[in-house]
Amino acid sequence: MGSLADFQNEIYLQGLGDVLPALPTDLTRLEALAERRMSAQAFGYVAGSAGSEATARANRAAFDRWRIVPRMLRDVAERDLSVEVLGTTMPAPILLAPIGVQSIVHPEGELATARAAAATGLTKVLSTAASYSLEDVAAAAGDGGRWYQLYWPKDRELAVSFLERAKAAGYTALVVTLDTFTLAWRPRDLDQAYLPFLRGIGVANYFSDPVFQKAVGGPVTDANRDMALLHWVANFGNPSLTWDDLAFLREHWDGPIALKGIQHPDDARRAVDAGMDGVIVSNHGGRQVDGAVASLDALPAVADAVGDRATVLFDSGVRTGSDVLKALALGAKAVLVARPYAYGLALGGEAGVRHVLRCLQADLELTMALAGLTRPDEANLDLLVRDH
Repeated sequence: MGSLADFQNEIYLQGLGDVLPALPTDLTRLEALAERRMSAQAFGYVAGSAGSEATARANRAAFDRWRIVPRMLRDVAERDLSVEVLGTTMPAPILLAPIGVQSIVHPEGELATARAAAATGLTKVLSTAASYSLEDVAAAAGDGGRWYQLYWPKDRELAVSFLERAKAAGYTALVVTLDTFTLAWRPRDLDQAYLPFLRGIGVANYFSDPVFQKAVGGPVTDANRDMALLHWVANFGNPSLTWDDLAFLREHWDGPIALKGIQHPDDARRAVDAGMDGVIVSNHGGRQVDGAVASLDALPAVADAVGDRATVLFDSGVRTGSDVLKALALGAKAVLVARPYAYGLALGGEAGVRHVLRCLQADLELTMALAGLTRPDEANLDLLVRDH
């Protein structure tokens, strides 16, 4: 396998022919560019967070509080960023986080991101709230790695149907999002009076499901669309779930399961005690609880609580290769990246997502090498100092 960092040389060589990258290689610049391209409603939905958006700001600030201490003369000529996470082999410790309603960003939505992920060898986590059915996205992904993210509905029969469909379509791991049993107070969306699901966007997995269709009297058409949307509203989240309900997942999913939204070490311990294979330290990118702890600040205690009993993944605020490296050093096996690839999708469709993913992988490999590392599992707390 060639070096992921070869993307850097590819860009420079193209420059000899006066060909410049179509999008910035500094992924922190994408948001401002995407805002000019996207509708106010779509941009607000993707970029916005809960309340005053203090949690989203805290996510980014947390990365700046840690500084990398590079080490020299370590023979970093040969690098290998590949990892195995919950049974899936990946070329780098990076996954595409589940983002719903991607068709508001680009008409091809999740189909484009699935193709881009497959082209770069990375694993896409498909949201239950996708704009396209999980079967259609699986077909677009081809042989690419794919996991399925479940928003656990009230209707248990519907939940089982989702899981059975995902297994049949080749999704190998299950990610269960715990923190979104109801939507938070999100001013950007409220100010636009915009919730895409009520406009029939992001409900493809529901409308295509046989259990859901049976409940609304048959396939969803214009005649029963309003009834179908009301049924979606009634079933989207289940605030009555408890730790005891995790046994239900084990009964109906025989692959790895990771719980997303873990921020407290006691919750991490309970997840492991319940037989879960992984936890994802995440605050949903700041979209659920305003004023919550930054994900990166929660990561070390969760990693310490879990130890080697389960896989710890990280989500919320990742923008650069150094962000990924810091999360690895603080205890994550891999990270999930979200908004940057959504902005790449808005700016360039499938090619835009592929650009973002290649940039992030190349940036990570170069940052690791320059810090004195050749493999992700070499990253630990010795790499970092706290910047007070």
